[in-house]
Amino acid sequence: MRSVDSWLDRFAYRHPKFGIPNLMYLIIAGTVAVFLLDQFSSGTFSVLLDFYPAAILHGQIWRLITFVFVPQASKLFWFIVSMFFYAFLGPFMEREWGTAKFTLYYACGILLSVVFGLLSYFLTGTPLPTASMYYVNLSLFLAFATLYPDAEMRFYFVIPVRAKWLAVFYVFIVVWDIIQTPTALLPLYLPMILPMILSSLVNYVLFFWSYLTPWFRRFRHQSSRQTINFKKAAREAKKDKGYLHKCAVCGITDADDPNMEFRYCSKCNGYYCYCANHINNHVHIQ
Repeated sequence: MRSVDSWLDRFAYRHPKFGIPNLMYLIIAGTVAVFLLDQFSSGTFSVLLDFYPAAILHGQIWRLITFVFVPQASKLFWFIVSMFFYAFLGPFMEREWGTAKFTLYYACGILLSVVFGLLSYFLTGTPLPTASMYYVNLSLFLAFATLYPDAEMRFYFVIPVRAKWLAVFYVFIVVWDIIQTPTALLPLYLPMILPMILSSLVNYVLFFWSYLTPWFRRFRHQSSRQTINFKKAAREAKKDKGYLHKCAVCGITDADDPNMEFRYCSKCNGYYCYCANHINNHVHIQ
């Protein structure tokens, strides 16, 4: 079965004209405009554009798109930091993927945010906004860290940190946003934030399925009953004999030389182990 992201790659390859060039710059420009208008309207402008499902169902369908431009940071400093963050990651991923795939990633993020947001409203009836592009935008960092895990970035523009550790930090922040919420507010807060988190993670998984499936396979293999039993038997054998592998020719063991490689010969009649010096230079036992 073809992986999910390969179908998306094929779509982007076959439709090179699909997409909006410099999409992230347009998103940033719209977000900055809304932020400035909020300063003169005490946040009223964002309220008119945000994703309130009840308002959408009463005919205010522009909110299905305009919520994309609603700023998530109310403080000027954090707003500027987030805009610089998006201005770096967005164009970089567009150059890496191409305009078609990057636009497809963002469009899928919007669609999933709308679907999860409406589903949350129908299930809970929450009066709060249930969709936001905040976590979808942050998931661009997960995308970057997946492609370039060892790339060095400047945390807060000063501290050098590898991308993979900032990705771990991002996941921690997402979990912490939920954990630190007072218990009394959880019934109100979770229906708002969970759809935003889930839509971004589902979007990320769709586009990085082929990167993630080998990890899932390794995890399933390492946690399987057969692997666990084999490791347990290996530990017990090493404890009883003092070694795990012993060459059938020279008698060297992994305890004698921990750096020595051992192999088992498939042409010998039995379960015979040989060191790297004799695996290709021994008489096969029949």
